[in-house]
Amino acid sequence: MLAWTVATTLSIPVTLANLGTFALLTALAVTQTEVSRRIERQRRILSNGPHINMTSVWLLPAGLLVPPQLVAVLGTVLYVYLAFRSWSGTRPGEAHRVAANATTMILSGFAAGLVADYFSGHGMVAVALAATAFFTANTALTGLGLYLAAPEKATVEGCLGNMDDNLLELATLCVGGLLVMVLTTEPLLSVLVILPLYVLQRSVLIKRLEELATTDQKTQLLNATTWQDGAQREISRAQRENGSFGALMIDLDHFKRINDTYGHLAGDDVLKAVAAVVKQETRAHDLVGRFGGEEFVALLPATSKEDAIVTAERVRQRISELIISTKTNEGAAVDIQRQTASIGVAAYPLDGASIEEVMASADAAVYAAKHGGRNRVVGSAAVALAAA
Repeated sequence: MLAWTVATTLSIPVTLANLGTFALLTALAVTQTEVSRRIERQRRILSNGPHINMTSVWLLPAGLLVPPQLVAVLGTVLYVYLAFRSWSGTRPGEAHRVAANATTMILSGFAAGLVADYFSGHGMVAVALAATAFFTANTALTGLGLYLAAPEKATVEGCLGNMDDNLLELATLCVGGLLVMVLTTEPLLSVLVILPLYVLQRSVLIKRLEELATTDQKTQLLNATTWQDGAQREISRAQRENGSFGALMIDLDHFKRINDTYGHLAGDDVLKAVAAVVKQETRAHDLVGRFGGEEFVALLPATSKEDAIVTAERVRQRISELIISTKTNEGAAVDIQRQTASIGVAAYPLDGASIEEVMASADAAVYAAKHGGRNRVVGSAAVALAAA
């Protein structure tokens, strides 16, 4: 990046028009950062993956409208300003992250500028292709950096972001593309972009807060309160329509032994792996949650008890086949396998007229499964206990 900046500084002259565009972009970016700095700070604190800020909105137009050396200056100014105003200064050890992020965005701006120059004269097509180049370069460089930072923990979503992250970045690039057209025709109208950006950041923050309020952060399943609310709505629907649903109570066997033997971090990895299995073996509209500790619940709308038992057997089998690669508290690598679960199954209206009665029946079936030897699915607590 530094070499390209120096080379362009020596070979590409900066005109007064370039300086005017650069000054306007800088003023708009600083104003927008100042207006939304509290929101940006909260979003960054609550972020659980690659953090998407609004700098693409300014660096894409810069890449297309000003020489590369001014793109580098703008990117540097933006990230230094963000670090000390929106992020409350860089904590020890984080300065290199700010530098890496700024470098990534500046290089993405360079890529957009090169593509725009190659397709100059093609109007909006050139802007769209430049935005695509910006997105591709930014995604690739960010993903590579996150992977190299911790290759042993790297995942595709952790490095490249989830669908919402990428849609947010594309949305900012769309605003940046529109800003290019405004700056080339009516520059003063560019100030109107600040309010939409503020609303966009605020909406993303609200969505994140809703996720935190409804999701168990360890497993990414519904938390107990949200699951209970959803279950109440489902039983109301079933009562109105004379419908039915199945319910699963899943309790991991000897989970305390894992925490005592390997540590709580290894136990957390087991919970995450089991949660992923339960999610995979149920349908998108099923309610799957964590009830705390090592207990999971699933409500299966429009499902008979027999079908719920079939689903429970699939879950039990998948859990018993898991091989979970993790580390002990001392950092030693370990594979945890042969983890089992006892699952109780109940159904509405067969096993109760309320969600409390249905789940009490499922809980009794779990107890029967434990009493009967664990690693099994029980659909009738009374029969299982009698057999035991």
